[in-house]
Amino acid sequence: MDNKTLGDKRNTIMAKGFASGKPAYVARAKGAVVTDVEGREYIDFGGGIAVMNVGHSHHKVVRAIKQQAEKFTHTCFMVMPYEPAVTLGEKLSAITPVPAPKRVFLTNSGAEAVENAVKIARYYTKRPAVIVLDHAFHGRTLLTMTMTAKVKPYKWGFGPFAPEVYRIPNPYCYRCPFGLKYPKCDIACADYLKTEFFGRVAPDSIAAVIAEPVQGEGGFITPPPEYFPKLAQICRENGILFVADEIQSGMARTGEKMFAIEHWGVEPDMVTVAKSLAAGMPLSAVVGRQEIMDSVHGGGIGGTYGGNPVCCAAANAVLDVYEQENIPRKSERLGRKIRAAFDRLKRKYEVIGDVRGMGPMLALELVKDRKTRQPAPEETAAVVKYAFEKGLILLSCGSYGNVIRTIMPLVITDTQLKKGIAILDEAFASLKK
Repeated sequence: MDNKTLGDKRNTIMAKGFASGKPAYVARAKGAVVTDVEGREYIDFGGGIAVMNVGHSHHKVVRAIKQQAEKFTHTCFMVMPYEPAVTLGEKLSAITPVPAPKRVFLTNSGAEAVENAVKIARYYTKRPAVIVLDHAFHGRTLLTMTMTAKVKPYKWGFGPFAPEVYRIPNPYCYRCPFGLKYPKCDIACADYLKTEFFGRVAPDSIAAVIAEPVQGEGGFITPPPEYFPKLAQICRENGILFVADEIQSGMARTGEKMFAIEHWGVEPDMVTVAKSLAAGMPLSAVVGRQEIMDSVHGGGIGGTYGGNPVCCAAANAVLDVYEQENIPRKSERLGRKIRAAFDRLKRKYEVIGDVRGMGPMLALELVKDRKTRQPAPEETAAVVKYAFEKGLILLSCGSYGNVIRTIMPLVITDTQLKKGIAILDEAFASLKK
């Protein structure tokens, strides 16, 4: 069937709320290229929302999936465990920046990992409250939807929300919530937790602060280097656990470090991992200090599908690819190329107000005027639409809908990258017509 026929059929079958951002239907994908059912190719700067870091249909991952599927596809790890999950746990323990000794818990999705991190933090500390940052995105379950900042489309109409979730300002330097300028601000956004917020929620009631090192859906908001060390220190001083939500920023998305929080030398009490961990297979994990993770009684955390053997086989292959093909190094080089291209675009187009991010996890924030910094969501949507029509998949984000982000496969070729940047350049030029 062609795209229109599939679209018409979809509209009579699928729930309206289960929306899709693009009108084309995928037939196959390889590396950084997606091909639709009509044979049209698209350079993928979206990566299935940061899921395909090793590229679509990597042959080693596909082989691992096939081999495991031929053996068995499910038993439930809580009923009868299996080697792929244990092997994966060992590998995750080796690469995550949590202080040793540590333990691993496997789940299905990013939201499920975050929700379990909250459960474990509350169990260990015997405290109810959780602190999150403004502009955060942590998922769509009741608890993680509550933790997510943006109302539409994620929260609107779905209340009431979970209790004991509180929000503090984040280090959005381009739009500082305190109206200050870095570095003269002295990182007031981190100090806010103890100077202002502890007056509203007592620190001995707070189980954890959970933060994305580089915010994803919130607009790739990237903190100054002093922010997380200061925030983590405040947590330590008050017995509050610090949880790094690395679901989008992890797996070398920000350059040569496997996890973004490593750029600042911070060791979280727990880390949540998902997305590019298993190259599209539904798998996530919570990795935490042993003392914290093992505080939960047997059977207190779990799930029927968590750590599915086929998904674990895929993840083990992914981690092998990272090592064998030196994906973190490729990520670092890719980030430098994209940053240089984005800086050129900013000099060329006044609509680009800010370039930010780390490694190839980069973003362009669009504004109607650089002085007022008024968000430009309409222009953002126009750029994304034009690019798609020319064969480039782009994803927007941000609380104001005015940020374009790059989360392409880290194995994208130079030719594909140059072509994608050229289309993006054309898309910005089209705004003037």
